[in-house]
Amino acid sequence: MIIPGVEKELHKLPGFCEGSGSVLGVQTKVDCSSFLGHKAVYRMGFAMAAFFCLFAVLMVCVRSSKDPRAALQNGFWFFKFLVLVGITVGAFYIPDGTFTSVWFYFGVVGSFLFILIQLVLLIDLAHSWSQRWLHNAEQGSAKGWYAALCTITFIFYAASITAIVLLYVYYTKPEGCTEGKAFISINLILCLIVSVVSILPKIQEAQPHSGLLQASLITLYTIYVTWAALANVPSQRCNPTLLLRNSTGSATATEPLTTWWDAPSIVGLVIFILCTLFISLRSSDHPQVNKLMLTEESGAGAGAGPGGAEEGGVHRAYDNEQDGVSYNYTFFHLCLLLAALYIMMTLTNWYRPDDSLQVLSSPWTAVWVKICSSWAGLLLYLWTLVAPLLLPDRDFS
Repeated sequence: MIIPGVEKELHKLPGFCEGSGSVLGVQTKVDCSSFLGHKAVYRMGFAMAAFFCLFAVLMVCVRSSKDPRAALQNGFWFFKFLVLVGITVGAFYIPDGTFTSVWFYFGVVGSFLFILIQLVLLIDLAHSWSQRWLHNAEQGSAKGWYAALCTITFIFYAASITAIVLLYVYYTKPEGCTEGKAFISINLILCLIVSVVSILPKIQEAQPHSGLLQASLITLYTIYVTWAALANVPSQRCNPTLLLRNSTGSATATEPLTTWWDAPSIVGLVIFILCTLFISLRSSDHPQVNKLMLTEESGAGAGAGPGGAEEGGVHRAYDNEQDGVSYNYTFFHLCLLLAALYIMMTLTNWYRPDDSLQVLSSPWTAVWVKICSSWAGLLLYLWTLVAPLLLPDRDFS
């Protein structure tokens, strides 16, 4: 929707740019050509979110495949696709008014929650990665696995230090840019703290698999989130990558067309894809994460039923959810709802029309949401380190 070629085709939609009363809250006397892609992404995001919200409500309290609603979850794909298409078409005819301003804040809240889910998956990946390699070192060639562990840790920390230096160079100035300096410095200090805590003797005693590999990965991700936040600072002086798109024809005539695919957005989408693959291909090694993500394995997949046996070398399909669903259907759709909002905000760089309704710009809201998510991630990782010491009676194995 934001690719120039597609954006150009959006002009052909009747009433989508002209005669709709306003565009993103801007009156029709303003040329809306530069807002079409942004507007279309918001409509698509709304349609996807509404679709998944509908199914999240419909799937409440589905416990097994014996519930008639389970068939709707696992089948009727053609009709579900028609419903999605219908909602999408209808979304393009939503009157502008205050829709974009209100939906922006829905996107902010949903994206923040989805970032927290990503952080849980990232922390789980870091712990699982370290445990797997240390286990392989105990079982086989210890020197090779320890060398690989040290090499990856060094690469992560080297990349983090390089990124911090670049952030200071490009996103701060000797005078001014106080917010950028504060954000970078605070996150740097917090990353140093969690790295030191991860190798303390008492932490190592409580969690033998804890180490710098996890801390280095969390540090690198924190620096990325800091970069993404600084890329939304609404000051051209402190943010050289700031994108501005004016809604007036005179402004766009002298300025090149804005390219929405900046580096933080691309990296964010790559991380989103990797996290999606991670949660799709495996269950967590940690029961606490499975419980949080509502993916604890039940009797649903414990073994093949009578229809699951091989007959003449052919694998027969069987219903493995008669005793209980293998995942929570409602939570699944809620995660997809949050993912749709996150993708919507990422594709539009978290931008919205400013108070003058003349420029599509970056608000401070986006900066604070990303910075707060980085702090939440560090605190969450720190909790996984100190929790066994603070709550010795609980099982954190």
